[in-house]
Parts: sequence; C-alpha cells; structure tokens
Amino acid sequence: MQDTTLASSRPQTKATGPLKGTRIVEFAGIGPGPFACMLLADMGAEVITLVRPKQMPKGAASRGRKVIEVDLKDKAAITQVLSLLDSADALVEGYRPGVMERLGLGPDVVLGRNRKLVYGRMTGWGQEGPLAQAAGHDINYISITGALAAIGGADKPVPPLNLVGDFGGGSMYLVMGMLAAMLEASRSGQGQVVDAAMCDGAASLITMFFDMTAAGRWKESRESNMLDGGAHFYGVYECSCGNFISIGSIEPQFYAELRELAGLSEACYDNHMDPTNWAAVKDKLTAVFKTKSRDEWSKIMEGTDVCFAPVLTMSEATRHPHMVAREVFIQHEGATQPAPAPRFSRTPSAARPAVKVELGDAVKEWQGA
Repeated sequence: MQDTTLASSRPQTKATGPLKGTRIVEFAGIGPGPFACMLLADMGAEVITLVRPKQMPKGAASRGRKVIEVDLKDKAAITQVLSLLDSADALVEGYRPGVMERLGLGPDVVLGRNRKLVYGRMTGWGQEGPLAQAAGHDINYISITGALAAIGGADKPVPPLNLVGDFGGGSMYLVMGMLAAMLEASRSGQGQVVDAAMCDGAASLITMFFDMTAAGRWKESRESNMLDGGAHFYGVYECSCGNFISIGSIEPQFYAELRELAGLSEACYDNHMDPTNWAAVKDKLTAVFKTKSRDEWSKIMEGTDVCFAPVLTMSEATRHPHMVAREVFIQHEGATQPAPAPRFSRTPSAARPAVKVELGDAVKEWQGA
C-alpha cells in the first residue's frame, strides 16, 4: 500500500453548508447526541452546546460548536436558556425520559413558547415502554432488536463497535428525523417532538434481513448465510503476513474474476451459490489466500471487479491512496479526524473549531440585540 500524506483541514470559522442559518441548542451528552450535532454543525448549522461548568467538550464530535457553561439547577439560568430556545429552530437532548420536564424545559413548555421548534430526543429505549427508565448502552439496545445475535462468529455474537446502535440506529435517525421535521415546520409553522430511540433505529437498519427471513433466505445461526461469513466468496481471509483481506464476489461475473486472478480452477469452485459447498470451499480458499501477503493480493486484485479490499487498521486507512485522494481523513486542530460527509457541490460542509461563549451574549445575538 502506498504511503501518502494526510490532508489538512482548511482553517474555517464561518458556516458554509446547506444548514447555514439554522439554530440548534444541544444539551450536552455522550455518544449519539454529540455525533448527531457534529453532523449538523458540519453542514453549517449554528449549534450552541450547553455544558456543565468546567466541562468543555473535547474531540471530533464537539467540532463546530459554540459552547456555553451553564448550571441547569439555577432557575435564572433556566430563564435565559428558555429565552435562547425562543429563537432556536431545534433542540437536542439525550437525558432519560422526564429529566427535561423536571428542569422546566420539557416539550410542553418549550413548544408552548416557540411553536416552530423541533424537539429532538435521543435515547436508547425511547420515551415510552417497560425499559424507558432503565440504564443501557449500545450493546443492550441492539441486543433486543435481533441485530447483535446475527453478528459475529459461529460461537458467539460480537459487538460491532458502536456503529449499529449509537451512531447508525441513533445519530443518523435523529438527524434524519430532525431534518424532516424542520422541513415540515418550514411549511406548516409547527414544530414537533422527534423520539429517536436506538432500539428503533437499529431494528430499522436490519429491515433487509427480516425480509430475507420471511422469504426463507436467512438462517438465524451465524455464519450460515451469504452475508454473515457463511459463504466462501463473501468474507475475510488471513494472508501470509498475518494481515487480512476482504472479498465480496457475489455476482457470477465478479466470482469468475476472483477465480481467474486467484487461480481457482478446480471443479469444487463451481456452483458458488450452493450453500452445501460453502464450508469445504472456504477451507480451500483459506489456504489459497495464505500463500501471499496482503500487499501481494492487493497488487493482484485491488481495483478489479473481484470486489476486493485490504482490511486496514484506522491508522493504515488514513494513508490509503483512495482515501487520501478524496480527503476522507483530515488533520483538524492537531488530530486526525474523518472529514465531513456527505459532500455538497454548492454549499460545502466544513469542520470548524469549537468556541466558548457566554449564555447572555448568545441570547442577545439570537434575539437580534
């Protein structure tokens, strides 16, 4: 793999994205809420994040914010926060159900003052249901949806990082819901509550696999299906160097190219869609891929229609020529971070620094004083 230089972000403080002019108040939390607000800020929204005193957020998920330290147990501060929300387009909070209401900042109060506001609520279990008040993490939310049981090796499920619950089923659905609600509010003049529960979003993400199960094309035992490591032509293989490669040669023409480039001429590789052959052929293919290093296989297959890619670590990914050419990773405020996504042709997103401001100043600015 070619070693290339990581791109640096262009210093920028002004919003340029498609959400420029949109005002969002975030009540600081962890995980999916901050990540969702990072996406909104990257797209140009003016996000004011309210944090506890001396709790300045750090890391990529805090970029693009105006940060205000505020004690939400102070009634005078609550009055100022309500004034700030009077001029906001949206609110994001990730507390347990009932916390915002006890603070005097629940939807009834806020929407009663600002009827166009979109009130985004990010939780694991949702606002209602038997588990609504229970503690939990990503691994728990995806467990009850069927997603975790389907991921991993034959012996046990393996947590897919926080990608399915926190960020896929949480942040992305919160952002989608808020953008939809803000678009509708621009027409109707009325805001609403967006209840984004990670268990809801994670269940939605596995819609295709429920479809396949209903059609009799999916087995619930792991490594028994085409897309979960059961098929020899869709999976990860170790190379002679100890690193790994991935192949996804599903279609006949792609599988034919895999056979040609890997020298798979034996008859056992025929009829690749026959599940009864998968285990035996996978053993043979395992031995084939161990004859060369990851770099050697990359030279043979990368960029072809095999549907091939080397399995890279995060540090290696930042140096891959394709990722460098597209500037997928950037240096921002002294750290390597993924660049904003998706890309807009006319109103580009940008990674902007977080800055600390005062609550009173923010209220005056938003109220036009």
